[in-house]
Amino acid sequence: MKTIKILGTVKAYIIITLGLLCYVLGWTIFLIPNNLVGGGVSGISSIILYAFGIPISVTYFAINTVLLLIALKVLGKGFGFKTIYAIIATTLFFQFVPSFLPQDFIEEIAISNGKLLSAIFGGVMSGLGIGISFSQGGSTGGTDIVALMVAKYHNIAPGRMILYMDLVIIACSLLIPAKDILDASGAVVGKETWGMRLATVLYGYMLIASCSQIVDMMVAGSRQSVQVYIFSNKYEKIADIITSEMGHGVTVLTGEGWYTKKENKMLLVLIHKTETGKIHSLIKAVDRDAFISMAPVTGVWGRGFQQLPLK
Repeated sequence: MKTIKILGTVKAYIIITLGLLCYVLGWTIFLIPNNLVGGGVSGISSIILYAFGIPISVTYFAINTVLLLIALKVLGKGFGFKTIYAIIATTLFFQFVPSFLPQDFIEEIAISNGKLLSAIFGGVMSGLGIGISFSQGGSTGGTDIVALMVAKYHNIAPGRMILYMDLVIIACSLLIPAKDILDASGAVVGKETWGMRLATVLYGYMLIASCSQIVDMMVAGSRQSVQVYIFSNKYEKIADIITSEMGHGVTVLTGEGWYTKKENKMLLVLIHKTETGKIHSLIKAVDRDAFISMAPVTGVWGRGFQQLPLK
């Protein structure tokens, strides 16, 4: 059991690492080359990069370190080692990943496609990375930490707090000094107009919209559960094999078939959506003629599923 627990922990950190890499790739391929601004500490770091040329890895690490020290005092030492790991790993990725990406590749896949598509693709990739990290109990730190601290003392949902902060961060991109506009030869032909800068803000809002949509889809998909009704004369064997092989509880209900006017038994099981294939195989192995009804449920709280909210 100890070995299984260690392997499970290692697997979780590997998946979190891949998610963070996907998040950083979304920024380094699509967003930063197009001077786009997103939400969170990465968004603040990108504004500082565009304005002062300070590497995003330096600013990202510095801001998160300050937030983390405050959070450890406010939220306690049990705040989460995975968040600390995520901050360090993301900082290292921001520092070293860009050196492995050919400029021609970025030019072809991101810059030449324009800011609109880059905002969408960058939002999708960063959202995918955040969703993968969330699925293993990780995070990207940053505004998540601020939202948790605010939620401790005020009745404001963390998700709403993060949204408010992201909207303000992106709007702050208007404070960046106007950049020179260059032609194909590299000669300066003018300055950014206010219309162009407002367009960058709108691209940023599209970015966080696509990012949050992907995160919601992934989080909801990983937690989605289904309710299964099983009708079979071999209900006892099916109940035993589901309990032993899947570790889920089974409820036996008594019903009456109106056509046959006979009393029968049916099983009620709540499982994760990802387990539907397994339960079909187990039922089929016992009774190929079993009748199965399956429907999604909006939420399941309790042992083996989501923890019951305290508030």
